[in-house]
Amino acid sequence: MKTLTGLLMALASPLLFACQKQVAIEQTPGFTLHDQQQAAVAADTWETVIDNTSFASYTAFEANWNYLYPWGSDHNGTARMYGSPTDHNHIYLNNGVLTIKATRITWNEGNSSSDPYLPIRYHSGAVNTKEHIVVNDQFPNWEVKGDFQVPVVTGSWPAFWLTGVNSWPPESDIMEFKGNATNWQNTFRTPSDVSSTLTTVASPGNWHTYRAWITKVSATNVDIHYYIDGVWKAVHNANFVGKPLYVIINMQMEGSSGSPGPSADTYLNARNIYIGRTRAY
Repeated sequence: MKTLTGLLMALASPLLFACQKQVAIEQTPGFTLHDQQQAAVAADTWETVIDNTSFASYTAFEANWNYLYPWGSDHNGTARMYGSPTDHNHIYLNNGVLTIKATRITWNEGNSSSDPYLPIRYHSGAVNTKEHIVVNDQFPNWEVKGDFQVPVVTGSWPAFWLTGVNSWPPESDIMEFKGNATNWQNTFRTPSDVSSTLTTVASPGNWHTYRAWITKVSATNVDIHYYIDGVWKAVHNANFVGKPLYVIINMQMEGSSGSPGPSADTYLNARNIYIGRTRAY
């Protein structure tokens, strides 16, 4: 009996130590937001949804991404999106980099089918993930990040953003430039209830990393922490729990980014897109 008791204690000790260690981490003063995020990513419950090789080939890309916007080719600017497995004029891959090219057209192609119904003056590209982000009890933490080289010429409107599958809002803009060197990180709770954090980015045409850490903080709300190049910029709180979100990369033109837009081709480059999450059960 003593031997059996000793054996049980020996087996239980690592579990007890692990539980005590977890409690100690959670209660340790100075356990920063960065530490919490690193601990979540390092935990066995962390899983990768899209890794940084999804632009390595068209096979990998098409396994993880759809061409165009989720709703089609048009949105709120003057660019109409084109792209398919057989059309890589405006969406193409090279050495692990996704390039979206916007080209001005010289013919009348009518107006956008989306509000505010602007005339189509460009052909460009958009892509969206096959997997949706849903913050809930099962998946309480999400990380969404990527490296981008962006244009800042007047009329260029590149973005890396999340938007509601079933309605708009919700929306979270991780990277959005509107014709200058200011990045907009926005959270739309309603069309009029919006938090915006503006950051001037030095040399946006060089590679920079844009990141969001989204974590469930109540039955209805999340905190969205925004970063640029590893530097925390803001936290926005929003009622996004249980609301599925698309992840979109696109190059829209004119609209909110000003006009007239460029006559030369305009390029948005993306690489190392990563999406991960905590699986609680």
